[in-house]
Amino acid sequence: MDPEAFLDLANQVTKLKMFPYFDIAHSVLCALHVREDLGAGAQQFSRKHPLACWLSTMLVVFAGGMLANGLLGEPILAPLKNTQQLTVATVVWYLVFYTPFDIGYKTAKFLPLKLIFSAMKEIYRCKKIHDGVTHAAKLYPNAYVIMILIGTLKGNGAGFTKLIERLLRGVWTPTAMEFMQPSFPTKSSLVASIIFVLDKKTDLISAPHALVYFGIVIFFVYFKLSSILLGIHDPFLPFENLFCALFLGGIWDSLSKILSRGGSKEGEKGDAKKKD
Repeated sequence: MDPEAFLDLANQVTKLKMFPYFDIAHSVLCALHVREDLGAGAQQFSRKHPLACWLSTMLVVFAGGMLANGLLGEPILAPLKNTQQLTVATVVWYLVFYTPFDIGYKTAKFLPLKLIFSAMKEIYRCKKIHDGVTHAAKLYPNAYVIMILIGTLKGNGAGFTKLIERLLRGVWTPTAMEFMQPSFPTKSSLVASIIFVLDKKTDLISAPHALVYFGIVIFFVYFKLSSILLGIHDPFLPFENLFCALFLGGIWDSLSKILSRGGSKEGEKGDAKKKD
């Protein structure tokens, strides 16, 4: 592709309007997440506890904005003030849980449609991360850690509210902490936030902003579709294992175990000789 045409395409991606189509895709996948997390009893639960089902779905849909606002000292419920977005999310929730013969859920699970929704959600995720970093930069111009944190939470807020979201449905899972076992969306949101901060606040990235943004979108979409079609769930894992082995004590723990085993074997040999 011609470089100018590629740059023009990148500029168009940065200017995409998220409402209503990308909001619909995001809401569909959030509702699917709640329903699949409920498991086999999802239909029964939705009939018996519709309010809890709706609240947990809305929390997943608007989690990123709520968490970011709470940390930045802004109204936590501000994301719900957009009546159009709230209406779209509610309609999608109803279609996924309550359509006759479960047509809404089956349609949303249809693989080609799910692939399209997943790609759109990743574009939506990139937009939220960028907006989060930009908003934090306006409030705290030199606080890079805050920018990265807000961008990460905006990118995968649902992962960090999983504990509360399940609690709304009467399930207490204290081990479901995103900080303990970060998922790939959280890791990718963290990396994207760092790149956006470097792009905005330093001269380390010389490429145009539109190309940086478009590159992150391609990264998100590619690995999301790969996880669905090829089962590639966490490409960061090999690098994490290497980093932990080199800098977080992995090598030294292995060496200490080897040395302790060697010492115990020598002791056993010495004891055997004494018996002889």
